[in-house]
Amino acid sequence: MVKRIIYLLVLSFIVISESFGQDPTFSQFYANALYLSPSFAGATSEYRFALNYRNQWPAVPGVFHTYSISFDKAMPSFNSGIGVLATYDVAGSGNLSTTNIGLLYSYDFNINKEWHIRPGINFKFYYLGLDINKLIFNSQITGSGTSPAVTPPPFDNVADVDFATSALAYNERTWAGFTLDHLLTPKTSFYGDESTVPIKFNFYGGTQILKKTRLKQKMQDVLSVAINFQKQGKFYQSDLGLYYYKEPLIFGVWYRGIPLVTTQAGDAIIGLIGIKTAQLHLGYSYDFTISNLIGSTGGAHEISLVYEFNHLSMGQLKKRIRAIPCPEF
Repeated sequence: MVKRIIYLLVLSFIVISESFGQDPTFSQFYANALYLSPSFAGATSEYRFALNYRNQWPAVPGVFHTYSISFDKAMPSFNSGIGVLATYDVAGSGNLSTTNIGLLYSYDFNINKEWHIRPGINFKFYYLGLDINKLIFNSQITGSGTSPAVTPPPFDNVADVDFATSALAYNERTWAGFTLDHLLTPKTSFYGDESTVPIKFNFYGGTQILKKTRLKQKMQDVLSVAINFQKQGKFYQSDLGLYYYKEPLIFGVWYRGIPLVTTQAGDAIIGLIGIKTAQLHLGYSYDFTISNLIGSTGGAHEISLVYEFNHLSMGQLKKRIRAIPCPEF
């Protein structure tokens, strides 16, 4: 009970005082490609629908849940793609929530026979909410427990607009790109303070270091290495890992952390298992904490589901799209 009260007090202080918000992070970032980069909008054969759910630190009191849903469409006649992305993140017992709903567009440039460049943009609506009646303030704490607040402090939910841009370069086996998010630095203060979401920079990329195709069975073995680095405000994070795809199963292992910059060994080791078919991609990953918080967080669970609507023949697909070689999880 005491730990829970302390946690709620810390959350209350963060909400009321000047602060700078941070974005939630998905371990399966390629399974939520539109969240990673607007350049992936329409990077599919026809239509694509994706659902993502992350349960962060289930052993910590309160809730840390993130939901994402997206839908995008390829427009090969215009070398373009469009999409819509909605994310909802809720944290703490006060249900401090952030909602983003965005419209995305990307365009594919064919530089030469090998390389493509795909810039993208995302215009989005930003909303910050809080259930203040679930918070506990200093005046409510008594020797026998807590008492209801007489008059909860007044506040206004926050609504704003935001913008992100990106670029992706790729060929048949290699890809690299960057994303600049929160370029309009939306407000995060319920009381009109100078608190904003800092600009976030993402660099991601990778290559297929092994690729075998068994023609008789029409099956593939692919081993890929990939990296995702991000910086937001004063915070840095990097993910480095391997994917192994042996149709229809895919396995992955990731290391999250920057050991030469921080005094800790890292943040987490991430394990992934998934199923990938021509249309359905289903994945589960678990973050095993290796930082100083080991034994206190319960790690993180993440589930992804991606469904691609594909009614074209193999010959039509080859003429229509140039597939980006990055993994699906």
